[in-house]
Amino acid sequence: MSVSHSADKLPTELIDSFGRRVDYIRLSVTDRCDFRCVYCMTEDMTFLPRDQVLSLEEIYLVAQAFTELGVNKIRLTGGEPLVRNNVMSLIDRLGKLEGLKELLLTTNGAQLDKFAKPLHAAGVNRINISIDSLDAERFQRISRVGKLEKVLAGIDAARAQGFDRLRLNAVIMKGYNDDEVLVLTEYALEKEVDISFIEEMPLGNASDHDRESTVCSNDWVRGVLEEHYELIASAETTAGPSRYYQVAGKRSRIGFISPVSHNFCADCNRVRVTVEGRLLLCLGNEHSVDLRAILREQKGDLDALKRAIVASMDLKPERHFFYDKEHVQPVRLMNMTGG
Repeated sequence: MSVSHSADKLPTELIDSFGRRVDYIRLSVTDRCDFRCVYCMTEDMTFLPRDQVLSLEEIYLVAQAFTELGVNKIRLTGGEPLVRNNVMSLIDRLGKLEGLKELLLTTNGAQLDKFAKPLHAAGVNRINISIDSLDAERFQRISRVGKLEKVLAGIDAARAQGFDRLRLNAVIMKGYNDDEVLVLTEYALEKEVDISFIEEMPLGNASDHDRESTVCSNDWVRGVLEEHYELIASAETTAGPSRYYQVAGKRSRIGFISPVSHNFCADCNRVRVTVEGRLLLCLGNEHSVDLRAILREQKGDLDALKRAIVASMDLKPERHFFYDKEHVQPVRLMNMTGG
């Protein structure tokens, strides 16, 4: 695919209409996954046809356009990014993008025993690994098909590579795993990795439960932890929305991602690109731009892509309204949204 350039002056940073600088994109490389987690997708999923999915070259061009507009952090997501055929060829190229400070990955961990070493060699700085239970039977209930031992082996493989940071992600749900807050935390502390607790979000009809009855506030999770640990607010920040606390005497940090109880919209610095090329300006709204159409109609014109991205900043809404019955909730599933 050839890339043409125009003489139009383009900005070197992305600023939305609320004055927020967007310097971080979450880039989905697939809607497919080897798990079927109850908060993410349905058990019997229908995935996108191949011709609707961005090619690896198209994904690279999207990443290049964003980095030339001042984005310096890219997180690869899915579905499960490591099930995409030949994904390492893309990751190797992304790791060499000029201006990119951090290349990040979110994964379910089941493929890390094979991929941890090449990911580190390609320049991936940090990895987030989803793990919602340390009980094998319960883990399979939540993931529907996942094997806990594969994820634990993947975590150990990643630890052996010396990434800048590893973080576990746990979605805490009433009646599923709300009694494992301490167990998961103790495991993270033992392995000297971070852990973030995430409130379940109302994205699509994926669950075998009523989300409003299972959503668990991070205020409650934090209360459980403070009965056992001294949590010290951390001044450290990362590309994402986690609010971190240090455990006295431990290397690990405990984070809270609370889009429901404490939305982090005021300082949102992120956008998402789905694997079908839809630029989502907000996780909890449907404001979007079709980048796939521009890629394919403009035959790789990078500046046309960049102009569309710049114009999209005016569409980025001020905030989302999760679980607010006066506002329409997103119907797309999390695997379609991009991790």
